[in-house]
Amino acid sequence: MLKTNLFGIDFKNPVFLAAGIMGETGSALKRMGKNGAGAVCTKSIGLEQKMGHNNPTMVEVEGGFLNAMGLPNPGIDEYVGEIEEIRDDLKKMGVKIIGSIYGKDSNEFSKVAETISPFVDVIELNISCPHAGGFYGAQIGQNPDLSHSVVSAVKDCVNKQPVMAKLTPNVADIKEIAKSVEDAGADGIVAINTLGPGMVIDIETKKPILGNKFGGMSGKAIKPIAIKNVYDIYSAVELPIIGVGGITTGLDAIEFMLAGASAVQVGTGVYYRGYDIFDKICEEMEQFLIEKNIKLKDIVGGAHE
Repeated sequence: MLKTNLFGIDFKNPVFLAAGIMGETGSALKRMGKNGAGAVCTKSIGLEQKMGHNNPTMVEVEGGFLNAMGLPNPGIDEYVGEIEEIRDDLKKMGVKIIGSIYGKDSNEFSKVAETISPFVDVIELNISCPHAGGFYGAQIGQNPDLSHSVVSAVKDCVNKQPVMAKLTPNVADIKEIAKSVEDAGADGIVAINTLGPGMVIDIETKKPILGNKFGGMSGKAIKPIAIKNVYDIYSAVELPIIGVGGITTGLDAIEFMLAGASAVQVGTGVYYRGYDIFDKICEEMEQFLIEKNIKLKDIVGGAHE
């Protein structure tokens, strides 16, 4: 009932693991696959090892979390070994692998994409992290020309795997960025990354709690913003959209699809409902479809009619 085809690839369901959550190791990705995810997304991987920001890197706030990880990762050459160890197991489970990558410019993105492409089914370009530091993340994704150049460069060097661009909500007009990545040849769009940056201050020490001082907001509170961004993107481009931001239930996923998403990613929701949140969301979506006597494809973009 929930089988979904995107980019010519069959997914057993449209509920995926988002980047940055349980993606540090192959075994963590495999655990999410065992708990029902239709696809698992790696944490964002760069060309070289990156230590990330100092602790604390996450703080719970009302409605979600602020996080400032700083893109910590072992570098692409080492990380592909993690994927290689669990690739066959995930294939047997029918779980696809999305490789999230980042870089400081189109050249770095291309090099990482070339290395990771033999090991993943889809490539996701993180051009939207609001706290990466230096010329990374949102500094690229907030500029339509830079976004275009990164997508175009990666598409030129990757022949087989579809390429998705993950967009930031921290822009004046997300439709402009969506059009730029579509023009560059992107196969899909992921929306949205964390909102912000935001800050929490400890009133006793009079200092920001996060080691980086500020971070990106995720969780239930950003869902209405994510829904609006997906709605706007759907009205502007013809690409499949993967909706992400505050999804914890099957009804949340249905709402994203009505806005225009063909699939969704779950991140912070793992904290609220456990590792088996993917199974739970799928069951709730199926129940909704049965009660309404409709098919999944019938609801995508339904709020635009």
